[in-house]
Amino acid sequence: MESRTVVQALAALAQTSRLEIFRALVVAGEAGLTPGVLSETLGLAANTLSFHLKELVHAELVHQERAGRHLIYRARFERMNAVLAYLTDNCCQGQPCAASPANNACPC
Repeated sequence: MESRTVVQALAALAQTSRLEIFRALVVAGEAGLTPGVLSETLGLAANTLSFHLKELVHAELVHQERAGRHLIYRARFERMNAVLAYLTDNCCQGQPCAASPANNACPC
């Protein structure tokens, strides 16, 4: 993954509403959520939500799929994991390590 791509993903998440949207989609898992459910759950106006979803889709952190008359948004877990892998690529002085289950931190 290129640093430019990571910066784009982190920039998209560096806003409170977008971070909350992304976290809600992560919790929803593969089922995803419709804009209506996201709007109701997060208390965001439809036009505001649409703007933030567009930014997350542009950063390739979220995928949009049409299901009949509805749009379903899902977190792109492979992209999220690639960003996390990029950020932790050189932890432990480049040696492989496993995150501690208690705090998800590198034990080094």
